[in-house]
Amino acid sequence: MKNSENLKNLVKQKYSEIALQEKAENQASCCGSGACSTEIYNIMTEDYAGLDGYNPDADLGLGCGLPTLFAKIKKGDTVIDLGSGAGNDCFIARSETGEAGKVIGIDFTPAMINKARANAEKLGFNNVEFRHGDIERIPVTANLADVVVSNCVLNLVPDKAAVFNEVYRVLKPGGHFSISDIVLSGELPEALLKDAEMYAGCVSGAIQKETYLAYVHSAGFTAVSLQKQKVIVIPDDILNNYLTDEEIKSFRAGTTGIYSITLYGQKPEQTQDNFCIAGAGCC
Repeated sequence: MKNSENLKNLVKQKYSEIALQEKAENQASCCGSGACSTEIYNIMTEDYAGLDGYNPDADLGLGCGLPTLFAKIKKGDTVIDLGSGAGNDCFIARSETGEAGKVIGIDFTPAMINKARANAEKLGFNNVEFRHGDIERIPVTANLADVVVSNCVLNLVPDKAAVFNEVYRVLKPGGHFSISDIVLSGELPEALLKDAEMYAGCVSGAIQKETYLAYVHSAGFTAVSLQKQKVIVIPDDILNNYLTDEEIKSFRAGTTGIYSITLYGQKPEQTQDNFCIAGAGCC
């Protein structure tokens, strides 16, 4: 569609707008993209309301899963949330890690960072912080986090392999991630692949599930498992913006699947980072 820098600028602009939108508008669209549906109210998001730590002001309805529900966060853990938005998953994680832990949200949209910081201040949390940064180059030191979570964000990033390499870097040996994202099986119609709204809406930026898993394994993660998977159906009143009636019928009859997955992976206890190399003076 465009080069990687243009895609990042597109996402930053769109999500600056989304920070000011109503939650209902975001939920009825594809990740808040603006391509709203009158047929289906909640296209991708799941209900956080029953989770401890939930704060409605921080829930913009942008996710496609509940990664913090599956993240196995323990008291005292350090948790990093990639693409933290208004802070929703960070505040859920904080309820799990407690006052002894620490939660760091990373987002590259200043409007989202400002909104998240305001929410944290209202809640009086002094162990939740939000950093402005690109998750292809996560602004934290290596071997810091016990857990990394992310909710429907990596599909917006051009270099997904770089993100998983960075997740591996920032996790402690034995640490793990739980990430919700959108993946594909089969090819999307060209009109959807080329559209900026569908990219900002987490659809055209999604990659094949097999490729996604290959990036995870290539980064060095073990114990990789699918914690949850559900089918995402794009309603006709959104598809009508991009496809003819015949194209929609063909798309529905084809083999292409769009899925929300929640994926788990663990950094091995023993890694190259903590092995002693002969001759290095540490043995």
